[in-house]
Amino acid sequence: MGYVELHRNGEDIEIGPPGVGFGGPQPTIVFNRTDEPKAGKLRLHIDVNATDRDQPEELERLLAAGARVADVGQTGMEPWHVLADPEGNEFCLLRRRVPEM
Repeated sequence: MGYVELHRNGEDIEIGPPGVGFGGPQPTIVFNRTDEPKAGKLRLHIDVNATDRDQPEELERLLAAGARVADVGQTGMEPWHVLADPEGNEFCLLRRRVPEM
């Protein structure tokens, strides 16, 4: 993928395309170390932002494509939606729209 280390904070690390960072127009991946084992199969969590529509429209599109709302203990006050793909892999739909490149 050509990703490089963008940021490191203790044992947490962000990787992505050279010269970008969190919230930029290209995706980055942040790995966070935890001592708590995941109860299910998921060991990677993806956050997504739409580039061509706002969060409500993207939520509608994802649900129509087979995603479902997932409960991972959120309070309901978060500015993101936790979803799962048809295989049960969790991901978050963030609020902020990322401009097209």
